Amino acid sequence: MGETIDVVEFEIGGTRYALDILLAREIVEMLPVTPVPRAPPHISGVINLRGEVTNIIDLGTLLQIPERQTTQNKKIIVLVSELTGGSNIGMIVDDVHSVMQVAEKNIETMDSSLCREAYVKGIIRTGAATGEEEVGGDLIIWIDIKKALEDLDCF
Repeated sequence: MGETIDVVEFEIGGTRYALDILLAREIVEMLPVTPVPRAPPHISGVINLRGEVTNIIDLGTLLQIPERQTTQNKKIIVLVSELTGGSNIGMIVDDVHSVMQVAEKNIETMDSSLCREAYVKGIIRTGAATGEEEVGGDLIIWIDIKKALEDLDCF
């Protein structure tokens, strides 16, 4: 029962989120994004990533997370092509903090209605209570990125 899950911890709008490490192909610094005409608001545009045209999703807009302020550390999490049906897709996040192992006992699963509507797989308790009153405290929202992409129906 001592299973652990590897996740990438990142931040959007001052809140901490995570996704399964196996879904991330790489994490790159922010690159210039070329806008695509008539694209929905969550599509920022495309980038040239080492010769590959990569579609860029603004994850904060997709998840309807209010933007707090412009951050200097924005990163792009490029997803594995198995998840995206062969498409090159990256997601803009405010910052990437770490790759971490989480014990299953530290994950609260969500009821099905919240999972379905909010793309939340669970809540990760880090246990690193620092006493600081930071947004999100010591909870990390584990995003079901596969479900979010399926609902986009763009590939």
